Amino acid sequence: MKLMIKAPAKINLTLDVLNKRPDGYHEVEMIMTTVDLADRLELESLNKNEIRIISHNRFVPDDSRNLAYQAAKLLKERYGIKKGVSIQIDKIIPVAAGLAGGSSDAAAALKGLNQLWNLGLSLDELAELGAEIGSDVSFCVYGGTALATGRGEKIEHLPAPPNCWVVLAKPTIGVSTGEVYKNLKLDRMKRPDTNAMIEAIKGNDYNKMCQNMGNVLESVTLQAHPEVALIKEQMIRFGADAVLMSGSGPTVFGLIRHDSRMHRVYNCLRGFCDQVYAVRMLGDTDLVD
Repeated sequence: MKLMIKAPAKINLTLDVLNKRPDGYHEVEMIMTTVDLADRLELESLNKNEIRIISHNRFVPDDSRNLAYQAAKLLKERYGIKKGVSIQIDKIIPVAAGLAGGSSDAAAALKGLNQLWNLGLSLDELAELGAEIGSDVSFCVYGGTALATGRGEKIEHLPAPPNCWVVLAKPTIGVSTGEVYKNLKLDRMKRPDTNAMIEAIKGNDYNKMCQNMGNVLESVTLQAHPEVALIKEQMIRFGADAVLMSGSGPTVFGLIRHDSRMHRVYNCLRGFCDQVYAVRMLGDTDLVD
């Protein structure tokens, strides 16, 4: 039996870090939404009791480092599954980009294997399992738009944001999330107004959404990687309505309402950045699958 499932990327409309927790993680408060840039996973049952990861992208590990592998392993161990599975990942989301590509693959694997192995688990149960794999996996199980708190695993669903184009640009560098958090100065950050963003989304107020975007991790990544700051500056100069780095970076995204301006921003960025995408927000959880 074969099963195909999409694994969409996410962007952070806000990302705030409140404090460092006793368990070593940071307490966060962030608003995330899924966008129409997605990996595709093909799951196939195997007679042999093994987990096989297949990808043609050299940056995608095919062993236990892969989060989709970890998702399959977790389900097998937790529910005593003796069957094997092949997971082929068609990687569209840039790797190590701040777009939760690996986490989304893990979430897609959880949802797909829930069907393939007839486990009958609810989305809430899958999200709880996802939290054991990574901080963004719980959100990716649901998709849509949400406020994430704790270390990212506590999810409060929100309505879809105002509809617009999202232009994403990733420079040819990788950023270590661990290093970014390690160098974060909690007392020197300009914090986003999370409540104002929630009001903007609930009120379908595009201008207010643009005005209240913010990501405290920019204070570290932009200083360490001037090329990320340059992309932000260029996006603003080319006419994006609001520009922000997603996650710990290095991907930068711009929100744009009008088609003509989206094309201008997209084409101008293509001049000096290889990985540029123009996509729509998915917004609602029922659009993700």
